[in-house]
Amino acid sequence: MTMNDRSRRWIAGLLLTAMAALQGCDRKPEPAAQAGAPPASDTPGAPGLQAAFTPITVTHKLGTTMIYRQPASVVALDMNEVDFLDQLGVPVAGMPKDFVPHYLARYKDDPAVQDVGAIVAPNLERIHAARPDLILMTSIQANHYPALTEIAPTLHFDVDFGNSERGHLDVVKDHLTTLGAIFGRQEAARRQIARLDAKVEEARRVTQGRAERALIVLHNNGAFSSFGPQSRYGFVFDALGVTPASAAIEAGLHGQPVSSEFIQQANPDIIYIVDRTAVMEHRPVLTAESVSNPLLRQTNAWKNGRVVFADADAWYIAAASVTALSIVIDDVIKGYRQ
Repeated sequence: MTMNDRSRRWIAGLLLTAMAALQGCDRKPEPAAQAGAPPASDTPGAPGLQAAFTPITVTHKLGTTMIYRQPASVVALDMNEVDFLDQLGVPVAGMPKDFVPHYLARYKDDPAVQDVGAIVAPNLERIHAARPDLILMTSIQANHYPALTEIAPTLHFDVDFGNSERGHLDVVKDHLTTLGAIFGRQEAARRQIARLDAKVEEARRVTQGRAERALIVLHNNGAFSSFGPQSRYGFVFDALGVTPASAAIEAGLHGQPVSSEFIQQANPDIIYIVDRTAVMEHRPVLTAESVSNPLLRQTNAWKNGRVVFADADAWYIAAASVTALSIVIDDVIKGYRQ
């Protein structure tokens, strides 16, 4: 091969390289995923392009919360909120670990989930150290709201723990829908709402047309208090169709003391016992053998063996999330089948 031949081939190769480079310049770059955007699928880790996050404004009882990007780190100060996140498949960065219900037990010993104090008294320093993008709270932590908003956007769950007679389940479903939108888990939220609706319908099929009258009582260190339609358990009567043994019980968070006169007048056919002491003092729950209250033993419910020792974690710690409400509904149904 002559020098002229080698020169011509070298020049031709150079021209081909230049043409390829020019063609590459005409190509549009692949779109990059946007930071903070929700996944295209509800399934965590699912493939697919990410869509831009649309800022969300949430108005609640304590104010208005603006969320400008999808939260990557969430602190939940209430066990209902932890359950919502669990059902939506959203990681929990921090939570109180003083009273964790059995159905969320895996979070209690998880070192990746920061312990942020007590449900009624969250530790602000620990919450700040968790570096949340969003804080979820209820009325139990309402006095901390101003301080919490200084740490991160804070969303209040508008559930009424004092009187759930009207709209309790709607508040639960609305909040779940909001969280689904915030975290890009709309389909998961719809599935959980459908699950809850199905459980409510199951309960109403059991209670419809039944003549039995029921009483809900709370056990607290040997003392018993009762709850009627205008109470923290009002939704049991309103939404689930349970007939109350007495409508005279006033609204309140802790119920009214059970007196001899009251029991004689109410004489329930079904009794649901919620053991607060078992929760607060981490003791075994009550059993029929351990209840020595003579007033309760005089009722038709006790004589006929229709006393349900309710799941105290679900009834007392939570009662406003899908898992807790499903357990409550199962307990309610037991009263009609014993």
